[in-house]
Amino acid sequence: MPARPRFERLDDWLDWQQQLHPATIELGLRRISNVLARTGWARPRAPVITVGGTNGKGSCVALLDAVLRAQGYRVATFTSPHLLDYRERIRIGGEMVSEASLIAAFERAADALGPDSLTFFEFNTLAALLIFETAGPDVVLLEVGLGGRLDSVNVVDPDVAVVVSIGLDHMDWLGPDEEAIGREKAGIFRAGRPAVFGMPDPPQSVRERAREIGAPLEVRGTDFDGRAVGAAGWDFTVGGRVELAALPLPSLPGPIQVANAATALMALHQLRNRLPLSRAAIVRGLQSARLPGRFQRVPDARGFEWLLDVAHNPAAAATLAANLRALPVTGRTLAVCGMLGDKDVPGVIGVLRGSIDQWFASAPEGPRAIDADELSRRAGAAGVHLQPAGTVTEAMLRAAGVARAGDRIVVFGSFHTVGPALAALRIPL
Repeated sequence: MPARPRFERLDDWLDWQQQLHPATIELGLRRISNVLARTGWARPRAPVITVGGTNGKGSCVALLDAVLRAQGYRVATFTSPHLLDYRERIRIGGEMVSEASLIAAFERAADALGPDSLTFFEFNTLAALLIFETAGPDVVLLEVGLGGRLDSVNVVDPDVAVVVSIGLDHMDWLGPDEEAIGREKAGIFRAGRPAVFGMPDPPQSVRERAREIGAPLEVRGTDFDGRAVGAAGWDFTVGGRVELAALPLPSLPGPIQVANAATALMALHQLRNRLPLSRAAIVRGLQSARLPGRFQRVPDARGFEWLLDVAHNPAAAATLAANLRALPVTGRTLAVCGMLGDKDVPGVIGVLRGSIDQWFASAPEGPRAIDADELSRRAGAAGVHLQPAGTVTEAMLRAAGVARAGDRIVVFGSFHTVGPALAALRIPL
């Protein structure tokens, strides 16, 4: 076990954490439970909403955060991964925590390690919980990192558990099909506490888990929904009755965001006695929510447009393809793609094959990334040729060099792809 550090710089702490545990990913609650107990941490009195799912987690958390803050609540959010700055993961009242707060939490966690070691993400989760304990927020929002049942955020019992969607991703860890994946994600449900599911027709494993432990399950399309009203509004319904009429479309782009907003509002509906909300706050929150890297459009002075999206699995790629179809351009659609090695490259590329006119393969940063040549090779299984073009920044330069006025360049495939793209375009978070 490495000696307990006393680093002064945040980057040194993060480097140390990456070397601390022998595996990058090792699911389980034993290690973090042990260390958390040694810190003397106490669960917050504030209500906790835990959000899991294959896709849509980030959007749901962003919508929850925006609505609650519009009402004036002090909201603590834990999300992952980050795009540019590690501090994006832990926010209080919409603001990233300070480096000093993070370092203090890391020191407290390191002192409590004992015989245990933690993965990078477990250290991240632990720091967030310690910071939230000190901050005393009105409500805590926790985003699951991977799966649910054995993800480190599941060390906290939520008052409401949300599973936004189920799709095929992380199959090496969660199982080979949606039933197995659903069982893992439903592991965040708690006995006697509401569970909200953001898609119609959940896998049977999700229903079985809720029934086994006595968690009241609320399913979109049956128990609640978001129903379009005209071209610019929607109704939030509960039990077939209109709860909130003629709400504005969420500021987050894409038609799927009405479903995500309905799911977020249903979670808040379960806490209405503890966290009352006015209609005005709900409207302000829907209109003010922001989430970088999700169908984010950036105009270029040369007459074309950049479009950034973290889509990294077939379901997310299908949403990206639908959004591209809904927003046609006069010119061509070029793509800069960069992905991690454990992702379904042919599945993602195949879904987007009909939406892209010219492809460039890039190499994101990080140990799990694959280089441009390997990405191009794997994409060949989907019948698509990706031109190897180096790093993300280099591939962006190649794409921009052939783009014309009226074109768009889609940069997608991973947080590790979109993050460097935001930096290259100098887009603030």
